[in-house]
Amino acid sequence: MKKIGLMSDTHSYLHPQVFKYFEEVDEIWHAGDIGNVDLADKLEKFKPFRAVFGNIDGADIRIRYPETLRFNLEGVEVMMTHIGGYPGKYAPGVKEQLKQHPAKLFICGHSHILKVMPDAALHLLHMNPGACGQQGWHKVKTLLRFQLEAGNIQQLEVIELP
Repeated sequence: MKKIGLMSDTHSYLHPQVFKYFEEVDEIWHAGDIGNVDLADKLEKFKPFRAVFGNIDGADIRIRYPETLRFNLEGVEVMMTHIGGYPGKYAPGVKEQLKQHPAKLFICGHSHILKVMPDAALHLLHMNPGACGQQGWHKVKTLLRFQLEAGNIQQLEVIELP
C-alpha cells in the first residue's frame, strides 16, 4: 500500500500546511505548473516526489521533469500530464494515448478545477487536484490524498487549504 499526496498549479507558492497534510503520505505527485526549482527541491527533500512540467514552467523545470509521466505503482497504471482535459473533453492527443496505452488512473492539472470522475469508456479514474497556489481564478486551494493498494485506488480525500 502507498499513500499519495497529489497537488497541482502551485505557481511558485508552497502553502505551509502542505507539509502537515502530506506528513503521512509515501509520495507526493505534482501535476504541473510548479513555478520554480526551489519549490520542487523543498518537496523532494520532504518525500519521494514525482512531477510533470506545466505550461508556465521554465527550462529549469522542463529539463528536470517530463511533460508526461507513466508508471505503475501498487498495480495501478498511472498517466500524469499537465494539460489533459477530462472524460468527454480530453486535450488533443490524450484520448489516443490512453487508448494505445491504457491507464487506470489519469491525472492532470491546468484548469484549477478540482475534478475526480470515472471514464467508463476508457475504464479509468480521472483526477485533477485543482490548484494550491495563489495565481489563478480559483477561490479555494485544494489537494488530494489517496491510497493505492493491490490495483485499487481508495481512501480518496479532498483537502481544502485555508
